[in-house]
Amino acid sequence: MVTTHVRHHGGFDRFAGGILARTSKIAQRLTSDALHFLGVPYVFGGTSASGFDCSGFVQHVFAMLGIGLPRTADAQYDVGRPAVGGPKPGDLVFFDTYGGVSHVGIYLGHGKFVHASSSRGVMVSHLSESYWAARYVGAKRLLAAR
Repeated sequence: MVTTHVRHHGGFDRFAGGILARTSKIAQRLTSDALHFLGVPYVFGGTSASGFDCSGFVQHVFAMLGIGLPRTADAQYDVGRPAVGGPKPGDLVFFDTYGGVSHVGIYLGHGKFVHASSSRGVMVSHLSESYWAARYVGAKRLLAAR
């Protein structure tokens, strides 16, 4: 995996694929920022607060913290490392909704994740819901171990 420097912020270097930072605060801000977009409509190919698709939403929220991510869910799956021991807040959770990795969200904790649903826009869902549980591929950690 190639790690690319994204930017220096607040005294901590952050890298896509292994962000070195005070991750509990970063994860808290990341999840808080993500929740501000609840209710934003789904727009295929959308990357702004006027409308998001799933990967555009994730890319936008991480960009708010100066963290660059690829544009598509499958490309985002190639970033970071597996979330050994299960996802933690701020991790990306991935799903196979169309054959292969095709949907992504941001894990909030307690089994919940925020994502841009094609039917309901940005919303919170639970990994244990039958639809998501049957399609869960795994989680990737971009933030350094806490």
